[in-house]
Amino acid sequence: MDMIATKTPAIDKAARIFHFIAGKGSATYSEIHQNVGLPQSTTSALLASLTTHAFLRQKNGRYYLGLIFYELGNKAIQDFDFRELAEESLVFLRDQTRLACHLGVLDGSTGIYLAKKESQNAIIVRSWTGKRLSLHSSSLGKVLLAWLPEDHIDALLPTEHLPAFTARTITTRKALKAELEVVRLQGWAFDNQEDVDDVTCIAAPVFNSDQAVVAAISISGVRFQMPEEKIPEYANAVMKAAGMMSEKLCGI
Repeated sequence: MDMIATKTPAIDKAARIFHFIAGKGSATYSEIHQNVGLPQSTTSALLASLTTHAFLRQKNGRYYLGLIFYELGNKAIQDFDFRELAEESLVFLRDQTRLACHLGVLDGSTGIYLAKKESQNAIIVRSWTGKRLSLHSSSLGKVLLAWLPEDHIDALLPTEHLPAFTARTITTRKALKAELEVVRLQGWAFDNQEDVDDVTCIAAPVFNSDQAVVAAISISGVRFQMPEEKIPEYANAVMKAAGMMSEKLCGI
């Protein structure tokens, strides 16, 4: 007798639903019932319970994985030694740009720095491991948002109007979503003094083997350290560093 299966049948059934929805992005009740191989009554009861506990979300007749998976996943990432995995990438990026370099992840409704390599310049940007970042005004936050499903973005930023931290901050969700489309297309995000006056930042995504963004790597400097003509060069360096970490992560 399969003791594991008999002891945890509800978990096994829920896992089948999670994997099916994850593979499709979203699914209707009929699609889930027809493909997961559960009786109608069991499917209905599980979907209702999983939705109640925020493991699933229902919108326009379709079920999506709940935001709790992102929250739990990023908690797990923080327990995993990402800092060691990012060490080579951050050192490379610091040496290439001489700017402060950071590794960050999504934590609840903010970004958070997990690691930092200090700038080699005399003038430095004040930041620290454990610092939290606004998602809509920082380059790292934009990267962490850009590859999320739109309804997850709406859950993280539930109001149309967003707080301004400087005169350059994007202050509407509509404008931010347009910016996030640019981020996805070019593969990096720019913070043009949107979070802190006179501070500019560039960030790029770190992908896992499922091509989900699990972290971001960024550089920060005062405005004159990142002149407009240097931005493409710095963006390429940040993307290369993030790509190095992605390759390591996918090879684990």
